[in-house]
Amino acid sequence: MATAPEKLLLRLEWKVVRRLDGRLQGAHRTAHRGSGIDFTGLRPYGDGDDARHIDWNVTARLDEPHLRVFTEDRELTVWLVLDRSASMLAGRPGRGKHDVLAELALVLARLFGRGGNRVGALLFDTGMLRVVPPGTSRRHALRIGAELERTAGTARGGSTTDLAEMLDAAGRLARRRALVVVLSDFIGDGDWERSLQRLARRHEVVALRIVDTADDVLPEAGLIVVEDAETGEQLVVDSADPLLRVRFREAVDARDARLAAGMRRAGVPVHRVDTDRDLAEALVEVVARTRDRSP
Repeated sequence: MATAPEKLLLRLEWKVVRRLDGRLQGAHRTAHRGSGIDFTGLRPYGDGDDARHIDWNVTARLDEPHLRVFTEDRELTVWLVLDRSASMLAGRPGRGKHDVLAELALVLARLFGRGGNRVGALLFDTGMLRVVPPGTSRRHALRIGAELERTAGTARGGSTTDLAEMLDAAGRLARRRALVVVLSDFIGDGDWERSLQRLARRHEVVALRIVDTADDVLPEAGLIVVEDAETGEQLVVDSADPLLRVRFREAVDARDARLAAGMRRAGVPVHRVDTDRDLAEALVEVVARTRDRSP
């Protein structure tokens, strides 16, 4: 009988992976001169260029030295940094932040693995760290999915996410230069900017911020119990109170501004993935924005 991760991956392969296959690899292509896979064009020869890559036929025709230019797919080691903290349990059943994180992790592991890249995972909650070493196969993607299922619902309530500790753990784990994809809602305490900057100096870092409606909008439902997903602290409030709603909106805007500024200072692109959005559409947009940023 197929396991839950197997069923999920089969569905995602049909709905998402086929649509994105090839696009993700293209977003991380690097131009190389002379020994690549795909010929992409010609350019005039310049001082310091390798003369072995001169196209002599074109040079003779144009009476000016020209080089052949290729693009090559660079094999990557990819680390998925997966936030397993209490705040990631928020959202409607079956489509909360944890569910979207699991789908993203499976899709990314499968897509990068199909491209011949090694994918590992770091599952983090404050005081808990699990590591899946890098691999390339479909079975390996399922191993990451199984580890996510095993740790589902085990987040430690009453403790805030230490984002700096999570990023530092990723830095210790990824010793050689790698692509580090951080999947989190980025709700937590601590000064994480320095940790992110250290990580980004050594690696290519991309942040996927997973957002549920409850993170941004206070529902109009009369008296409600508000619980801090990280600390477990509860408070009864009137959701219709205009002052409360204004303060909530201000707090959300300030949180988002701090996050955007910190990512910008570290030079890390951050992409928002909403839990109520089609996953394939969200990832197509991420890939397009990644290509737009490429030199």
